[in-house]
Amino acid sequence: MQSEKRNFDKEAASWDENPVRSKMVKDVSQAIAKTVALRPDMDVLDFGCGTGLLSLQILPRVGSITGVDSSQGMLDQFNRKIAQLKLDRVKTVRLDLEQEQALPGKYDLIISNMTLHHIQRIEPFLLQLYNVLVPGGQVAISDLDPDEGKFHEDNTGVFHFGFDREGLRNAFEKAGFEDVALTDAAEVIKPGANGEMRRFMLFLLTARRK
Repeated sequence: MQSEKRNFDKEAASWDENPVRSKMVKDVSQAIAKTVALRPDMDVLDFGCGTGLLSLQILPRVGSITGVDSSQGMLDQFNRKIAQLKLDRVKTVRLDLEQEQALPGKYDLIISNMTLHHIQRIEPFLLQLYNVLVPGGQVAISDLDPDEGKFHEDNTGVFHFGFDREGLRNAFEKAGFEDVALTDAAEVIKPGANGEMRRFMLFLLTARRK
């Protein structure tokens, strides 16, 4: 697998134009809403928020959202939306875990979509998530089932070619999470390198801090 970083700053301007991505995020947001009891008093962290696609789907149901991403280009796009929509319950934070920067704040819920496979060391990351949740706080994380490295056209910055669901459940339980559950979140259909259509499944993992 590739260890160099993918240039998300370069991709940020056209990120929202991909209809497959937009549908995937909508499906994931609906899966979260069905699985997690969203409340208007919730403070939410969106890890790997990108341009805010998932955040803006979830925002009407919660109190506030803090979007965290390592790409300033992505955050610039998100910040433009925040300004245009005059959102006072959303803020962004640039943070790079590879620089050993710690997640900020305390949250009732952490959401994340298609970011976990970019995290090289899963175990310490899960401990960080656990530590920034309030007691009883939850995570709702979506990512790929094993994909043989075929989902991305370029696997730069991809450290995991999807995840075995039971293996990931065990990792979350080892980090201290309870009530770990996995459900189907979205199906993505996209052409492969030879033009044939490929199907990929995304799961939604939910879990709770003690």
